[in-house]
Amino acid sequence: MIRNIVSDQVHVLGAGLSGLAAATILARSGKEVHVHEIRKDSGARFDGDFQGIENWTSEVDFFDELEGWGFDSSEFKSDAFGIIDLIHPDDVITHPETDGVAFRVVERGTAGHTIDQAFKRMALESGVIIHYGVRRPPEECDIVAAGPKESSAVAYGEIFETSHRNIVAFQLNDKLAPGAYSYLIVIDGVGLICTCLWRKQRNSGRYLDETIAWYEQHYELNRKPKKRVGGKGDFGLPTKYMHEGRFYVGEAGGLQDFMWGFGMRYAITSGVLSAKAILGEFEYEKEVRKRLLPLVRASAINRFLMNRVGDRGFKMVANQWMRDQKRKGDGLSFMRWLYKPGLVRRALWPIVKIGMLRRKVLTDGRTVHRMPFRRSLKRDSWEPSVEAVKIREQWKSVRKGGGTLSFKESDA
Repeated sequence: MIRNIVSDQVHVLGAGLSGLAAATILARSGKEVHVHEIRKDSGARFDGDFQGIENWTSEVDFFDELEGWGFDSSEFKSDAFGIIDLIHPDDVITHPETDGVAFRVVERGTAGHTIDQAFKRMALESGVIIHYGVRRPPEECDIVAAGPKESSAVAYGEIFETSHRNIVAFQLNDKLAPGAYSYLIVIDGVGLICTCLWRKQRNSGRYLDETIAWYEQHYELNRKPKKRVGGKGDFGLPTKYMHEGRFYVGEAGGLQDFMWGFGMRYAITSGVLSAKAILGEFEYEKEVRKRLLPLVRASAINRFLMNRVGDRGFKMVANQWMRDQKRKGDGLSFMRWLYKPGLVRRALWPIVKIGMLRRKVLTDGRTVHRMPFRRSLKRDSWEPSVEAVKIREQWKSVRKGGGTLSFKESDA
């Protein structure tokens, strides 16, 4: 079914950030907008975990972009960071920093101060009609903003109370986070330790236990575990971003960061672009290919290279980051360089497409080149440390006392 938006009524599938961003702009322009969401609320996919909004894929601060589009960034709680602890695979800690804002940390979920609920409020105030707890076929919608369907990677974390100061620590360690990274975030007495797995594992909970044990040994956290959370990411590049008259945005459009998993900026931006395209400002396909696709491809190339190195390669990246900061006086410039399209990256793209992505035809007729969940390696098999075993026993006790678990450890 090919939809043609000739009336003032628009239907959006998905009440996440991209869908609500699109709906808000359309409603403010006089459209009657209906958003259809299978979950009971916006943010219900999450459980109070922290996520970052990056500021390195553009010279423009993302919050300035939000304000320019008419979104009030003061509607949700956010904390800006210009410095982090960068933890090398050999446990050396350095500090990338910038005078500006490198990224902001926001909370996801259904609490009033989360970014999800803020975008919901702004949409409702604009006149958007949201239908929660309903299924609506994508072919009956004009904008498709659904979440991930499959898994290319997973993330597991623990949320806890802590007396530690606000901090973001980012760790490259192929043992604790196979093929990826782990991180520690503390905001106003609440902490999150998370490990990301880009290779499929059995007994995946042991990676989180080991990661928590590492941070316990190197930071004075005084942890009081509350709950464990998890999520998945589906990374793929479609051959087109409009299909049979429908606009595909956010994760539904493959507009995600393959390297670090940062996706909120891509999600909101693509939602805004789809709305402006419906309003006749430009062609969505062309605008996405000009503005977002080069960044997504650069992140996929970076992911391809990271997939092929272990801790030795991670150490080289960390050292290069620090050398670049010393030379230029700004740690943010290295991250911007990683996402900058150029001749070398254009030459690598055909190799990446063949070597890392797999072609798949989706049920709706779209063709996508997606990153499969890679198999584990021999080096992923190891015995847990004594400290990690204690962390596991501690968590068992917390669960008996009411601690919640929002994922199945057998999922990865």
